[in-house]
Amino acid sequence: MTERVRVTGPPRHTPAGRAASRLGDVHEQTALGDVYLRSLLRAQLGLAAGLLALLAVTLGVLPLAFHLAPALADVRPLGIPLPWLVLGVLVHPFLLLLAWRYVRSAERNEQVFADLVGGESGPGED
Repeated sequence: MTERVRVTGPPRHTPAGRAASRLGDVHEQTALGDVYLRSLLRAQLGLAAGLLALLAVTLGVLPLAFHLAPALADVRPLGIPLPWLVLGVLVHPFLLLLAWRYVRSAERNEQVFADLVGGESGPGED
């Protein structure tokens, strides 16, 4: 009598029409995975540089404006000198808005990257 042999085929956990996950390329540090990571880093660096430039221009112009127009220092809304009010109070909501915007955009970049390397089909794709 002969011994029984179990014959199996390829794993069936991925449908035949769906592309395999590209996450392995990132983990194995292949050339393609390097391209994916560089694109993520480039997007994150561009986002950080853009918001930092906006912050530098916006907050850099305020002291310059007060220096070039000394009459602004004499304006006292609510009994507080305008430079103190602007630089001490109004700047903080602006910084919070920039921080919120940065986090939302960075998370969106990471989600796009995860969708790209995960090989998941997005809404509307078959």
